[in-house]
Amino acid sequence: MPTSSLFFPLLYLLISTSITNGAQLIIVNNCNESIWPGILGSAGLATPESGGFHLGSGEESVLDVPEKWSGRIWGRQGCSFDSNGIGNCETGDCFGQLRCQGKGGVPPATVVEMTLGSSTSPLHFYDVSLVDGFNLPVSMKPVGGGIGCGVASCEADLNVCCPSALEVRRGGRVVGCKSACLAMQSAKYCCTGSYANPNTCKPTLFAHLFKAICPKAYSYAFDDSSSLNKCRASRYVITFCPPQ
Repeated sequence: MPTSSLFFPLLYLLISTSITNGAQLIIVNNCNESIWPGILGSAGLATPESGGFHLGSGEESVLDVPEKWSGRIWGRQGCSFDSNGIGNCETGDCFGQLRCQGKGGVPPATVVEMTLGSSTSPLHFYDVSLVDGFNLPVSMKPVGGGIGCGVASCEADLNVCCPSALEVRRGGRVVGCKSACLAMQSAKYCCTGSYANPNTCKPTLFAHLFKAICPKAYSYAFDDSSSLNKCRASRYVITFCPPQ
């Protein structure tokens, strides 16, 4: 059947328009097992997939997020849900729901964070954070975007070298590595109270360890200088268990 020559320009225009006013996120599962990405977004703006979905090993999913969207994405492991989307996960659980719907993940969990610009100011900020601890390696990489667009990542498996004081174990194996804040529960380690500024809150020995292994990720709350990225690209690939 003949195809109108107008179809392809129109399709390109529709795709371009859909991501010009926000960003397109390509979520890739490069892990050897299924994961369940969780999504927590800013109030008042739509959250893709109602905040959570299943992603099999080797699969990918494309999400469109609106301009000015601010939120976080993390991977959940070892999940089991019934037909109503109720269950639990070994790590990153969002209170027993498949669709997190405004609920964050229970730490420890490796988190991808982003704040999108707008059509008039299309500069997007993004990072990978270990402030809530670690459960899965992950990276966020722009597709294009020009000079200065960095890759945010923690590509190593910190569970392998997690200090015993920070380990989270399930069934005799390490499934997560707590942050110093989560393990110690004090203002000094959490950068709160009188420590809520970069002059008084300094990286701990654990934060130094995380930074040495994952130099492109936040190791503690005020680790901005080497961890926060910015880019004008409209597409980003978020890969769980990225190749090293």
